[in-house]
Amino acid sequence: MVNPTHFDLQSLRVFLLVAEHGSFTKAAEHGQLTLSAISKRIAELESVTDCVLFVRRPRGVELTAAGRGLLEHATRVLDHVNSMAYVMSDYAMGVRGHVRLWANTSAIVEFLPVDLARFLNANRAIKVSLEERLSDDVVDALKTGKADLGVFADNTPAHGIERRLYRQDELVLLVPQSHRMARMESIAFEQTLDEDYVGLSSGASLLALMTDAAFQAGRPLKLRIQVSAFDGICRMIEAGLGIGILPRAAVRPELVVTRLRIVRLTDRWATRTLWIGANDSALSSPDVARLFTFLSGSTPD
Repeated sequence: MVNPTHFDLQSLRVFLLVAEHGSFTKAAEHGQLTLSAISKRIAELESVTDCVLFVRRPRGVELTAAGRGLLEHATRVLDHVNSMAYVMSDYAMGVRGHVRLWANTSAIVEFLPVDLARFLNANRAIKVSLEERLSDDVVDALKTGKADLGVFADNTPAHGIERRLYRQDELVLLVPQSHRMARMESIAFEQTLDEDYVGLSSGASLLALMTDAAFQAGRPLKLRIQVSAFDGICRMIEAGLGIGILPRAAVRPELVVTRLRIVRLTDRWATRTLWIGANDSALSSPDVARLFTFLSGSTPD
């Protein structure tokens, strides 16, 4: 049986270098090591694991099945070690608090950059780790304790989560300048359902909102293409692949001037609420509570 205490972090780093470059020589060049040092580290790893990790080829090396298995785990191990070192460096430099904040794309694109800048400028001893996730994932993370705070859309079930109003955003229809709807000032969503749509990936709260609204109208939502980000939606609409619905603030002004047109939606759901939710146990931390209070009381400049 392999003894886990025999693994050396530097040997794992060398192993990843060789796996990445497919060559001992290239790994030595990029790692600023000698070829003999690379060979020695790999030989030691193969001795510890009692497995052949690379097959030598005329033009380099190739991972064996055991090597591919080690690659997966070594990557995770070193990621965790680097993360640990980063956190410890923060504490050494004076960081005293850490808040894990998850938020949906709308919040990150529209509001959080300015709000977090204001908060962190006034609270320099606090570090905020921000992750962009779907609203459903944000709520799940709050419930399981993976996140301390989370921002999510109002059509996401959040039973048992303490939540407060964060912001409201306006959803608008985005069409190419040449589209027949581009001349309209406003339109009801139901009137657009004959058109092909560009939408977000499955699971996004905005897509769920649009799908539900189409269902209520007794019509299907004709999704021609799905992408993972608002900027991708804009690019696809610009290319003539359909129309789309986005938060107004997610549309770059220069696109509206030159290539796209915003049309106001008359539907009530086009004014959407974003909530800031908290993990109950995390609120016992003064730093988490401070950011929760700050974001729930934030207002536009």
